[in-house]
Amino acid sequence: MSESRKIFITGASGGIGSAICDKFIKKSFKLVLTSSSDEKILKLKEKYGDDHYYYKVDLSDSESLQASLDEISKIHKDITIIVNNAGKTHDNLIFRMKSEQWSEIIQTNLNSNYQIIKSLLPNMLSNKYGKIIGISSIVGSTGNPGQANYVASKSGLVGLYKSIALEVAKRNINVNIISPGFISTKMTENLNDEQKKNYLSKIPMMRFGDPADIANLVFFLSSDESSYITGQNFHINGGMLMV
Repeated sequence: MSESRKIFITGASGGIGSAICDKFIKKSFKLVLTSSSDEKILKLKEKYGDDHYYYKVDLSDSESLQASLDEISKIHKDITIIVNNAGKTHDNLIFRMKSEQWSEIIQTNLNSNYQIIKSLLPNMLSNKYGKIIGISSIVGSTGNPGQANYVASKSGLVGLYKSIALEVAKRNINVNIISPGFISTKMTENLNDEQKKNYLSKIPMMRFGDPADIANLVFFLSSDESSYITGQNFHINGGMLMV
């Protein structure tokens, strides 16, 4: 592990984001966290304290995002790990989908990753060390009706990260993707019993994953124990999809 122990995480207040934060806090990392609202930022500060760094960032606004990234890249030249975890959905069948729905999800889930990596990568190149991890989704490999925009953004991440992995492989920077299946978050809690039964019937393990399952792999891919792993897409889905 590099001397600096500072990690940049988007979507820090969500279920998976919280699990990632908790994992790295226990390992004495400094957190540089982004979230989408003042309320969420306040909750993060209350949870993790004043020793960490917090930024309200609107990933759907490319200009606002870039201004924040310019500041973060100047102040935090020692970020060694990037975890692009934030994402959102705006579902609709393709023939009903409005251009704004498409553009918003592509910007939030895909274009933001391009902006973040492009902005923070130069410091990693200077430091000759870095770990970059993106959170995709099982549907990026399977497709999902009503989610053409979301699926396109999540499958796009895989191509983006593999290409960047090839570009920086010689520079001691590892770039990987994690594709979760059904993980126990607020989304799965809101499913009724019939919906849960239907989804669980498609999962060989017959249970939803835990956010910690994702956080554990994020931590492994952030460590020097994974130094020979790059350009990979790791599926965590209880056997729901085997590729």
